[in-house]
Amino acid sequence: MRNVPDMPVLKWLDIPPLWLLLFAVLARIQATRLPVGVIDHPLVDLLAGLLLGGGLLLILVALVQLRQNRTTIIPHQPAQHMVSNGVFSRSRNPVYLGDTLVLTGLILHWSAWPSLVLVPLFMWVITDRFILAEESMLREKFGPQWDAWSDKTRRWI
Repeated sequence: MRNVPDMPVLKWLDIPPLWLLLFAVLARIQATRLPVGVIDHPLVDLLAGLLLGGGLLLILVALVQLRQNRTTIIPHQPAQHMVSNGVFSRSRNPVYLGDTLVLTGLILHWSAWPSLVLVPLFMWVITDRFILAEESMLREKFGPQWDAWSDKTRRWI
């Protein structure tokens, strides 16, 4: 008899980068199929670039920091250590915040203005599917250390 894994394949597909990709694809479809007018202004380009670059940099810094602290970067997995310094002293979820900045930057770059409504929807999906469970695991494992950190550090920014 075949050994069936505890986690179905679809659970492994339920990862934040795929959600980011889905929302970015939706924004791109809106930009190309239902364009609402391009705002060709250097400030919009600058803002889009800053959001994209800043988001990617934030993700990279947060992932490096997680690896340096020898804890998981994989959602749905329990953390070995709680990281509350560096970028994690400003946001409890800098990787997800970086994802949100990237999505917003892409939407601005593509002039997909109606797709800006996807940003709070993306944040809600990430909170519901990942953050709440991660916070629960951290609270259970680290108790008072978690409480002190979560009291002084916001979930997003």
